[in-house]
Amino acid sequence: MKNEVVHILLVEDHYPDIVLTRKAFERYGLKIKLHTVRNGEEALDYLNKRGAYTDAVCPDLVLLDINLPRKSGFEVLQEIRSRNCFETLPVIMLTSSASEQDMKKSYSLNANTYLIKPCCLGEYEKLIKCVESFKSRNCK
Repeated sequence: MKNEVVHILLVEDHYPDIVLTRKAFERYGLKIKLHTVRNGEEALDYLNKRGAYTDAVCPDLVLLDINLPRKSGFEVLQEIRSRNCFETLPVIMLTSSASEQDMKKSYSLNANTYLIKPCCLGEYEKLIKCVESFKSRNCK
């Protein structure tokens, strides 16, 4: 990953998961700036620089939960992929769902990858490696 700061938009409504994700990035020493929104509508406002987010920084990567208030992660992903300006924006579905149906739907909507949320700080290594290689799409 480049030495420059990577801006990541975390779309997550569960506060403990926000804290764990932030701590994981700090622990692994990645140069990131984590921007957080708590529901699907806020995610779209952030990305489209609407309302309270008119000065938002364009993210280099989106970490998107599926189960969100107001608009689901699927709806957010579908809207992201429908806009030309976001078609190459990497989106990692980061969710607690291990459902094969959710995974297939995410990929059908052109998510870059699908990761099940780690349950503790020590299990974040896979996410960290994926974030480090997101530009080359080597997340596996």
